[in-house]
Amino acid sequence: MRLPALALVVLTLSATPALAADGAKTFLLQCKSCHGAKSSLMGPALAGVAGAKIAGRSDFAYSTGLKAKAGTWSDANLEAYLAAPTKFAPGSRMPQGVANPADRAAVIGYLKTLK
Repeated sequence: MRLPALALVVLTLSATPALAADGAKTFLLQCKSCHGAKSSLMGPALAGVAGAKIAGRSDFAYSTGLKAKAGTWSDANLEAYLAAPTKFAPGSRMPQGVANPADRAAVIGYLKTLK
């Protein structure tokens, strides 16, 4: 899957502190209710997710759709999943993604800071 040129440019910048700070704000508003410091029934913890194996945490029961995905949470896979979770992984239980491409890039930048 090819990302639009603008998204690739934004993803290239995703490690900048300012973009990560913007991503933290978006994360708090849109993601935090399901994704906490520890995995829960609502969602997996996301510390270390950037670059990790898709559906790789042992402390979360992933959907069949995510378990069927190969690879790692690369920038491109995070972008695709956050843009349309059920399109990326049919059967995903994540109810919605992050609609705005700039917000998605910022969230990806923020996820990269979570260790």
